[in-house]
Amino acid sequence: SFLFRLFPLRERGMNWHAKQLTCQEIQAFRKSKEVMDRFLRAYKLMLGFYGINLVNEETGELERAENWCERFENLNRFSHNNLRITRILKCLGEMGYEDYQVHLVKFFLTETLVEETLPNVKRSALDYFLFTVRSKEKRRELIHYAWQHFKPQSSFVWGPHDKLQKYR
Repeated sequence: SFLFRLFPLRERGMNWHAKQLTCQEIQAFRKSKEVMDRFLRAYKLMLGFYGINLVNEETGELERAENWCERFENLNRFSHNNLRITRILKCLGEMGYEDYQVHLVKFFLTETLVEETLPNVKRSALDYFLFTVRSKEKRRELIHYAWQHFKPQSSFVWGPHDKLQKYR
């Protein structure tokens, strides 16, 4: 339940006792340097748990951590992590870290579709992670990226193939 306090949302999660955030609370959080610093520390902590490093705090750019191999094994074995990642992605959007959302989703798309290191995360990355991205334009770019790397491409169901082929 510590995740509910670190990454609060305006919607109900799996814990029915967790309090939902209000828009006023979100605005207050976003204005507080202390809260935002704590939020960023929590994000880095969770990334570390998943075997990921935040390379650039300005952009949200990510890379595999040194211990990625063992941490990815954990991600592949326990699907409850996918719910947690979805929550973190939604919270990043609430807190104004929309660029971070894009980098995290692209990281998982790359690891699942290109590197094929996280086969058990692939469905969540496509069904849930992708659709947490607030920017419609960035979401389209990510869907196109996923389509380009999905095998077989003819089985890709997350966007219309005719539009994906024409996408620039």
